[in-house]
Amino acid sequence: MDFVSPVLEVASLICNCVGDRADHLRRLPQNLISLRAAMEKLNNVYKDVKERVESEENLEKKKRTHVVDGWIGRAQAMEKEVNELLDRCDEENQKKCLGTCCPRNCRSSYKLAKMVREKMDAVAELQSEGSNFQEVAAPLPSPHVIERPLEKPVGLDSPFREVWGLLQDKQVGSIGIYGMGGVGKTTLLKKINNKFLQSSIKAFDIVIWVVVSRPTNLERVQETIRSRLQIPDDRWKGSEEDDKAAEICRILKTKKFVLLLDDVWEPLDLLRVGIPPLGEGNQSKIVFTTRSADVCGGMAAQKSIKVECLEEKEALSLFQAKVGEDTLNSHPDIPKLAEMVAKECKGLPLALIVIARAMASAKTPEEWERNLQKLRLYPKDVAGTENYLFSVLAFSYDSLPDEASKSCFLYCSLFPEDYQIHSEHLIQLWIGEGFLDEYDDIQEARNQGGKITQMLKHACLLEVGKLMHDVIRDMALWLACEKGKKKNKFVVKDGVGLISAQEVQKWKDAQRIALWNKTRIEELREPPCFPNTETVIVRMRFTFPSSLFINMSVIRVLDFSNNKTLKLLAPEIGNLATLQYLNLSGTMIKYLPIELKKLKKLRFLMLDGLSLVGPLPNQLVSSLSSLQLFSMKSFISMLTIDEIMLLEELEQLEHINDISIRLTSIWSIQRLFESHKLRRSTTSLQLTRCKGVNQVQLVSPSCIKELVLQRCYELEEVKIIHFEKQVVPSKFPNPQCCFNHLLSVRINSCINLLNLNWLIHAPKLQYLDILNCQTIEKVIEDERSEGSEIESGLSVFSRLITVEECPRLKKLPFDSRICMSKKLENINGQQEWWDGLEWNDQTLMHNLTPILSTPWEPIKC
Repeated sequence: MDFVSPVLEVASLICNCVGDRADHLRRLPQNLISLRAAMEKLNNVYKDVKERVESEENLEKKKRTHVVDGWIGRAQAMEKEVNELLDRCDEENQKKCLGTCCPRNCRSSYKLAKMVREKMDAVAELQSEGSNFQEVAAPLPSPHVIERPLEKPVGLDSPFREVWGLLQDKQVGSIGIYGMGGVGKTTLLKKINNKFLQSSIKAFDIVIWVVVSRPTNLERVQETIRSRLQIPDDRWKGSEEDDKAAEICRILKTKKFVLLLDDVWEPLDLLRVGIPPLGEGNQSKIVFTTRSADVCGGMAAQKSIKVECLEEKEALSLFQAKVGEDTLNSHPDIPKLAEMVAKECKGLPLALIVIARAMASAKTPEEWERNLQKLRLYPKDVAGTENYLFSVLAFSYDSLPDEASKSCFLYCSLFPEDYQIHSEHLIQLWIGEGFLDEYDDIQEARNQGGKITQMLKHACLLEVGKLMHDVIRDMALWLACEKGKKKNKFVVKDGVGLISAQEVQKWKDAQRIALWNKTRIEELREPPCFPNTETVIVRMRFTFPSSLFINMSVIRVLDFSNNKTLKLLAPEIGNLATLQYLNLSGTMIKYLPIELKKLKKLRFLMLDGLSLVGPLPNQLVSSLSSLQLFSMKSFISMLTIDEIMLLEELEQLEHINDISIRLTSIWSIQRLFESHKLRRSTTSLQLTRCKGVNQVQLVSPSCIKELVLQRCYELEEVKIIHFEKQVVPSKFPNPQCCFNHLLSVRINSCINLLNLNWLIHAPKLQYLDILNCQTIEKVIEDERSEGSEIESGLSVFSRLITVEECPRLKKLPFDSRICMSKKLENINGQQEWWDGLEWNDQTLMHNLTPILSTPWEPIKC
């Protein structure tokens, strides 16, 4: 029986083996169904994973992880393998014995059945893996620069080259780009950003673009930088501002970076943001744009670059490109009209683009002409100007620090396009309007007014050389009229011809009225009513009817200066009880009405250049109890003004502290300098036609800023008196004896004047005019001019000197220090005179020649 057991074991193994194979074969149909179902589930998971990956790659700019990428490949391969296996099973099923369910090849069928079972497990495992992905894509490595969308810039080649050159300069770390709104600063910054995309430029590890805007949000700035540096959440979220700054700083210290900050409105504390200090060997750069030059200073920009408006040719090119060829070619007259419209934008790119878009659909000359008139008279009515032009420019106005600054800015819109106004005159108007009433002293108010003008220039709201850019002026008028809601709140008419009486009646709600240049009003049948009018400025050929003054109950400022047809000042002016500022300078008024005495609130009275044929009314000036400023210089009178009486009346005024006056006698000069109050208050003194006067004594100290000696034919010498003692001019004058306020001296036709030695006592002199003084050989004698400077180190002439018709003047009081100081900006004189000057140092002549202007050339300062 021993042989039986092995046989039985073998038989048992054979039965088990046969049974397993039979079981695989028996379960094959059901397993095929299960495999198809499992594969369908895997396909669904595959689709979900693929969609997640594509979404994050396309929308979130991520890249699929290697694990997910491998799984997707395996899932795709699995699908192919399963499909092939199912096809083989279908083929094997068709080979069964006819009429039976038995396979013809058991061995082959068994292998297929086993493979189906294994694939079921593999598919299930792959499906489970795909269902449990927490992350399918990770952030892409940050590119060193991200391209900014940008149309082809126009007219920015010069500032671009300048900025790009500075980026290569190892000595320059921070660069400020400033200019008025809409001038192209952001476009320039985008062009700089995109330049770094060029593969040949590998100088920096990363370029970071941040829009700062207003109000400044430090957290938002940090978040933008964090995104570019790809700082992970676990090192950022929940952190305090200082910790975030430290993390930014830690990373940036390891990189050579360029930080581009767009639209900065106030100095940004870069250390608080986390920007490491520049200049520590990393050669990183910061470039920012702003509308204010003050921000450049506040952020310690090593270089500041102003972006100017486009030249006329560039402006037209931009305008034509935005209008489009189809419109420009729609009528032969349109290109010329397009040129006229483009000129109205005065080179401001934003204005050119907005107006061009508005004109792009205008295909007839009539439409262009209508819009051109709108642009000249009512620019807000042109499509797009309010929403896309004025509203953008108004951000500069909104950023002004206080209401006084805003009022001063809006006031400038009363002046015509391209108008040039002396800042002193403008500031006096501001004071007269009450914008600077917090300052009791006129000089303090003037100083503040000067700061405001500088601030407005730095904010690119006022311009050097003229008052305002035309588009800025249009925006200011729009704001002054409450964004166009009150059209006649500011009435400004310039060269419009005849204004109808009906139009004048519409001005009843006007706060300010300004009429300029060849503008006239037709005869008024009834008195106009101006109950809200505070300001009237009239520079035109128009004589006011007396009825104009009846209904001005709140008027503060009347400025009729240089109105050459104004010959009579109506007595009704005395009814203007609220009037504080009256300027009659340069008019043709022959008499001053006695009714002026009633103006008890009048603070400013200007009578320069009048041609009076009658005396001043008795006690007129002393009756103006609130008067602070009185100006009566360069006047021409058919009668002799009682100068002594006028000075005595001025001395009686309690609040007077600014006098500009013309005197013609030695007695008047003595009376003025005898009075401490008059000497302290006189800021401009004009000595004209002083007969029999061969010597003038100027008493120090005084507050004179401007001194004119004119047609004093017998005058030989000017002396300085200090505490009743004559001061001898020397090259080291006593500062206490100096005229520290004197800025301008004009000497005209003083044919016997020998020298100007006394100018050594004017250390702050900026302008010196010497005209037709035939005996002057030297401005300051040699022994006094050599080394002539006072303890403060200021040279005698700091800005401008003009010499005409002085044939014997052969030497100027300059040495090499005048070139080193770079304070002298211009010498104005005839070339023949210049060529005949004597020089101790020829190098000095060569150094000064570039700043020479002849009388027929523009001054170079």
